Amino acid sequence: MNALDTIRALSTQAEVHTFNPGEVLFRSGDMGTSMFGVLEGTMRLTWKSHSGEQGHEDIEAGHVFGAGALVMQDHRRLGTATAITPCRLIEMNREKFLFAVQETPMFAVALLASVDARLRDIKLGKNS
Repeated sequence: MNALDTIRALSTQAEVHTFNPGEVLFRSGDMGTSMFGVLEGTMRLTWKSHSGEQGHEDIEAGHVFGAGALVMQDHRRLGTATAITPCRLIEMNREKFLFAVQETPMFAVALLASVDARLRDIKLGKNS
């Protein structure tokens, strides 16, 4: 089971959100309290590095993003998340995250694997 499957299993319909192209989910500097899984469509994360260079990552269906908000106190978003296609996202708050980690320890492993794969793709230039 991947991280998105676990989020989907623990969610309610109220935690599914729809976005049209160009709509912003969150902006750089916003307080983060949830992570998200992409059910349909593609979201783009954009950011500026310390040197002022801009970068982006396109997150497609089946992947999760924003996990830092669940593991860091007073987390501020590092980038802006914008829908580039029609999207359906599922939201997971800290309470459900902690429950998932406790009840399904492999969820944490799947989440780390997802984050690691995304970081590798960015470093190799596959997604920026």
